Amino acid sequence: MATDTTPPTDQQLSDEPREDPAPERVAESEKPGHIQPAVDVAALTALLDGTYVEVRDLVRENLATYASILEEAETLDRPAFRERVREVLVEMAATGQTGMGFPERYGGGGDIGASLAAFETLAFGDLSVLVKVGVQFGLAGGAILQLGTERHHAAYLPDLITGKLMGCFAMTETGHGSNVQALGTVATYDTEAREFVITTSEPDANKDYIGNAAAHGELAVVFAQLDVAGERHGVHAFVVPIRRDGELAAGVRVEDDGLKMGLNGVDNGKLWFDRVRVPREALLDRFADVAEDGTYSSGIENPNRRFFTMLGTLVQGRVCVGGAGINASKVALAVAIRYALKRRQFEATSQDEEELLLDYGQHQRRLFPLLAHTYALHFAQEVVAGECHRVFSGEVGDEKQRRELESRAAGTKAIGTWHATRAIQECREACGGAGYLAANRFTALKADTDVFTTFEGDNTVLLQLVAKGLLTDYASEFEELDQLGMVRYVAGLAVETVVERTSVHNLLERVRDLLPGGDQWDQEGGLLDSAYQQAMLRFREEHMLGGVARRLKRGIDSGKNPGEVFSLVQDHVIHAARAHVERLVLDAFVDKVEAMQDGDNKVALGLLLDLHALSVIEADRAWFMEHGRLTAGRSKAISREVNALCRRIRPLARDLVDAFGVPEEMLRSPGLVG
Repeated sequence: MATDTTPPTDQQLSDEPREDPAPERVAESEKPGHIQPAVDVAALTALLDGTYVEVRDLVRENLATYASILEEAETLDRPAFRERVREVLVEMAATGQTGMGFPERYGGGGDIGASLAAFETLAFGDLSVLVKVGVQFGLAGGAILQLGTERHHAAYLPDLITGKLMGCFAMTETGHGSNVQALGTVATYDTEAREFVITTSEPDANKDYIGNAAAHGELAVVFAQLDVAGERHGVHAFVVPIRRDGELAAGVRVEDDGLKMGLNGVDNGKLWFDRVRVPREALLDRFADVAEDGTYSSGIENPNRRFFTMLGTLVQGRVCVGGAGINASKVALAVAIRYALKRRQFEATSQDEEELLLDYGQHQRRLFPLLAHTYALHFAQEVVAGECHRVFSGEVGDEKQRRELESRAAGTKAIGTWHATRAIQECREACGGAGYLAANRFTALKADTDVFTTFEGDNTVLLQLVAKGLLTDYASEFEELDQLGMVRYVAGLAVETVVERTSVHNLLERVRDLLPGGDQWDQEGGLLDSAYQQAMLRFREEHMLGGVARRLKRGIDSGKNPGEVFSLVQDHVIHAARAHVERLVLDAFVDKVEAMQDGDNKVALGLLLDLHALSVIEADRAWFMEHGRLTAGRSKAISREVNALCRRIRPLARDLVDAFGVPEEMLRSPGLVG
C-alpha cells in the first residue's frame, strides 16, 4: 500500500491527537550516511585568522606578555590601573601592533585591514587596554588621519602612533549623543585674530564620556558647530590642546566621570571649553576650510551631505567595536565549554560516575547555538572588515559602496554586540558558581562589554540607519535624509516600486527554481539545505521591508505628521533591519563554507552552519507561522533538528573553541578550565 507523503495541513494537525511525535522521528542530521568529522584545529584557526595570521599572532604574543594585567585590573586601585593600562598601550605600540592602519611615512604599517585584525584580536585580553587603544589610535588618530590634511598628519600622527602624545575624541555631549548634528559646542571664527574660539554654549553641551580626558589626554579632536560671521555651517572637527606639560590648558575644565560599570582602566571624563582659542589651522580641513578673511569653502555644497561624508570616514571605529564584541564572545564560550567538559553533576547514565555538564542536552542547547552564531558573526565581520579595507585603501571608490559599508558596519556592530551581551551572560550562568569568580573572566567580560551596545552608535539607532539604506536603496539622497526625510521619501514612491525593490514575488519565483515543492517550497525543502535556510530569511526580510514601506505610505496618505508616522512604525523598522542583518550573516557563513575544500573541517563548519540557520528560524518561529511559511509540524521538525545537531557537535566542541586561538593566559584559572 502506497504511503501518502503529503505534509498534513495545520487543520489536520489540530484535529489529530496532540501527541509529540518527536521520539518516533529521526532528525535528518542523525540519519545513516552522515559523517562524524574530526577537526583539524590548527587549520581551522588559520581559516579564522584569514589574511592576517602573522598580525593576529603578534597580538596573541603581546597579550601573553602582559597577561598580568587581568589580575592587576582587580588588585590595583583605579588611578594605578589607569597608569598601568597606559603603560601597556605604549609598550604595545612599540611592537607596531597599534599603528598598522596609519601611513608608513608617519611610522605606521599602511594596512587598514591589518589594523582591524589586530584590534579584534586584542579583545581576547583586558578590554580597558582594548578601548584605550581604540580611543588613541582609532578615534583620535583616525579622526586626524581621515578628516585632516597633510599639515595635521605631519604635526600629530608620528607622536600619536607611538603613544608619546595622548589624544581624545570629543564628540558626545551630555545633552546629545546619537544626534551629533545638534551638538551645542560652538567654534566661532575671530577674523582679526585668525583664531577659532571654542565655547561650551549650553549647560548640557559639555563633552562627556570622553576616553583619555580625565587624566592622560593632551589634545582633543573636538566636534563643534562652526560659526563664521554669525552664519552656522554645521558640525566640524578641530584639534584643541587640553593639557600642556601635564597642566590643563587655559579655558579648559575637566571632570572625571568616576567609577563606571566596567572599563575602569580608561580615564573617561567631561570637558568644558570657556572661550578656548586655537589657530585657524586647527580646523581639520579635508572637507571644508575657512580662509584668513573668514571665507568658508567646501567641495561638498550640501551641508547634510558634507556632515554625513565626514562621519562616514569614521566608520572604522564601528567596525572595530563589532569585531571586539564577537571576539569577547569567543573567550566566554571557550571558558564555558571547557568548564563543561570538566564539571560533573548528578548520576544520569552511570551509577559510578556523575555526568559531564556538556553531555546534558539542555547544556548543549544553551551553548552550541551561541557557538554557531559566533562562528557566523565571525565570517560576517570578516566581510565587513574586508570591505572597509578596500574602501579606505582606495581600491573601491563608488559612493554607493561606501554607503553600503556604513550600513553593513552599523548592522553587524549592533547584532554582534547584542550577541556578546547575551553569550557572555549565558556562559556565565552555564558555569554556575565558578562563573561568578573573577578569575574566570566573566566579571570583566560582562562589565567591560556592556557598553559596546551603546558606544560607537546606540544599536537601536544603528538599525534605523540600516533600514534607511534598505528603504531608499542607498539613493543619492541617502546622506541627506533624516528620519522624517526618509518617511517622506518612501511615501513618495509608488508602492509597486517598493515592492519591486524588496522583490518578494521575484524571490518566490527564484525559490521555486532552487527547491522542490513549487508553492510549497518551504514545506518540502530540506531543512539542511542552505538554499532553503537562506530563502526563509530572505523572505522574512523582504516581507518586513515591504510592510514597512506600505505602512509609511498609508500613514502619510492619511494626513499624519511624518514624525508621528515614523514613531508608529519604528518597531517594524527595527525588526526589518535586524532581519536584513541576520540574512547577511547567514549568507556570509554559507559563502565561507561553500568556498572551503572538502574535508572534515568543512563538514564540521557545515554542522555549525545548519545549527546557526535553524536556530535563527526557530527563534522567530512565531513570525514564520503567522505568515504561512511554517506549519506546526515543520516547526517541531526544526526543533528536533537543532537538538540532533547539538548532539553531533558535542564531540567537536573542545576543538571548535580551541580553534578560536584564545591564548591560554587569557583564560586564567587552569584549575577550572583545564
